[in-house]
Amino acid sequence: MIKVSDTAKQKAIQLMREDGFNPAEDYIRVGVKSGGCSGLEYLLKFDNQKTDTDQVFEDNGIKIVVDKKSILYLAGTTLEYSGGLNGKGFVFNNPNAARTCGCGESFSL
Repeated sequence: MIKVSDTAKQKAIQLMREDGFNPAEDYIRVGVKSGGCSGLEYLLKFDNQKTDTDQVFEDNGIKIVVDKKSILYLAGTTLEYSGGLNGKGFVFNNPNAARTCGCGESFSL
């Protein structure tokens, strides 16, 4: 469902630990909401709770939780991490996005 690159995995583990989360047990919550300059905006945060309407995926040793309404928008997405001089942090490589904004934080279908 959602893939996690090696660089995203390493950064997620580091940040989760810094924020008091346990990467072996807790989740990265990803989702989509209306907003942003392209119409839909990505959501990403660390979480230790899941609801009955969430789906849990695991890739590359990272647990991802997604609410049911966001799943269709995120199918096949790879979570990546971009560092360096022009780094953006976590980046969603979404094959479903027909158009993305310049900052990469929103998209449209």
